[in-house]
Amino acid sequence: MRILHTMLRVGNLEKSLDFYCNVLNMKLLRQKDYPGGKFTLAFVGYRDESEEAAIELTYNWDTDHYDIGTGYGHIALGVDDIYATCDRIKAQGGKVTREPGPMKHGSTVIAFVEDPNGYKIELIQTKTA
Repeated sequence: MRILHTMLRVGNLEKSLDFYCNVLNMKLLRQKDYPGGKFTLAFVGYRDESEEAAIELTYNWDTDHYDIGTGYGHIALGVDDIYATCDRIKAQGGKVTREPGPMKHGSTVIAFVEDPNGYKIELIQTKTA
């Protein structure tokens, strides 16, 4: 068994695809409209779904906003240079909500960014700077 994908409901598919593909450098792996159900599914990720888990962006055509709730945490992405990554994200209009630095009560260097829908994405430094 393995994780296939994580699904997020999004209120604006174009803004979400721009963020995940252009700001976080993911690829649009596949996208399909379901006119009978009035929704679109778009899968984004860094590698083919046969190799790695993806994020499913679900866009319901009649809903432009969702409340995230208190149960959702975040998606985590490993990055080689967290400082350069945060600088690039900010330069592209992305929102860094926690600047890079050691995590509280630890030494792992982390940062947080937020997608256009308010979902949190944790960046974790994977290589020693």
